[in-house]
Amino acid sequence: MQLESLTHISENYEKPVHRTVLRIAIYICLLELLDLCLKAKKLKMSGLLLAVIGLFAAIVVGSLHLSDCDMRRIFIGFLSSASLISMFASPLCIINLVIQTRNIEFMPFYLSLSTFLMSTSFFLYGCFNSDPFVYVPNGMGTILGIVQLALYSYYKNKSREDCREPLIESCA
Repeated sequence: MQLESLTHISENYEKPVHRTVLRIAIYICLLELLDLCLKAKKLKMSGLLLAVIGLFAAIVVGSLHLSDCDMRRIFIGFLSSASLISMFASPLCIINLVIQTRNIEFMPFYLSLSTFLMSTSFFLYGCFNSDPFVYVPNGMGTILGIVQLALYSYYKNKSREDCREPLIESCA
């Protein structure tokens, strides 16, 4: 008898508890953003953080307004594929730097290896499940991972210790 009354009480208070937790999380995020904005050095970072949070919120709200589930899946699939492709393409400037300097010090081996292994595993997963939103960007990541590992093995022996140039020069 007492167990039934506790179940009834928890059902009544479940939604307000979730709303309260969400409000507390939003207040904490806003306080952190306010703290970041007050510090002059971190103004640019807080602006970028606000842009990312705003973009994420726009994507969530936009996708929830789509009533057709297939259209929602396509919308989120294309956005996810675009972000994955941009993530896998980001080392291209480092690849250019490795080719120009003939030095692999700016391209960590384990990062290239883990990117290759992860993208290959998700490529195979997407192929087995016939999901183009998974196998297309991860297939591109696999190819770019192979390029990185090939460059690493090619320039590994040609890299010279006396040719160390700083990636970012200090102005201090």
